[in-house]
Amino acid sequence: MARQDRAIRTRRVILEAAASVFDESGFDRATIAEILARAGVTKGALYFHFSSKEELALAVLHEQVLDIAVRPQQIKLQEFVDAGQILAYRLRDDAIQRGAARLAIEQGSNRLDRRQSMSAWTSFVEGLLKEAKARGEVLESVNVRDAAELFVGAFAGIQMMSKAFTDQDDLCHRLAVFFEHTLPTIAVPAMLARLRLDPERGALLDAELRRHREARDASDGAAGAAAAHLLDAAP
Repeated sequence: MARQDRAIRTRRVILEAAASVFDESGFDRATIAEILARAGVTKGALYFHFSSKEELALAVLHEQVLDIAVRPQQIKLQEFVDAGQILAYRLRDDAIQRGAARLAIEQGSNRLDRRQSMSAWTSFVEGLLKEAKARGEVLESVNVRDAAELFVGAFAGIQMMSKAFTDQDDLCHRLAVFFEHTLPTIAVPAMLARLRLDPERGALLDAELRRHREARDASDGAAGAAAAHLLDAAP
């Protein structure tokens, strides 16, 4: 178990180091040597987890979607808003999110299939909107697939503007403005007044999720220690 935990931690360290390098240099200019130096691991450790720079980049893109978790809300559209604001907040300093964002939208090498990331985000958003529509929160006339693709594409553009002007510092504000102007076109009017669109919400939700994760990890660690103690005490 300890070896498995160590392998998981090493993989995460490599991913975060790679994401930081991709964020700063882009895919084409990033090198394995720079990623190794940033991660502080051996070449063998890196290649144990990832066979190439392309595989590393795809793993960063995949991890970006997995990292976004939102707490269930009574209104499904609120979960949709919350997912966007958490992502916008984390794009300020989260290595995985920033690296994946640059990989997804930069113009460069054709060796990297960026459709995977866009498809994953579109499916994630489509799932939220589909459930919201089933609950009667979204107008019947709305095609949720088209709406999901619109929101994902628009977010990419908003993110690029924020990166250019403030290095993502004003992204939460820009996203709140975007929601204010676009949600009335898909949401049932009665829902709009109940949605919280404030740009500070991302920071609050991220802090809440981190506290929840730390409490869960502490509980898992205590349970593991107790189980190990029982095994040691067994005849």
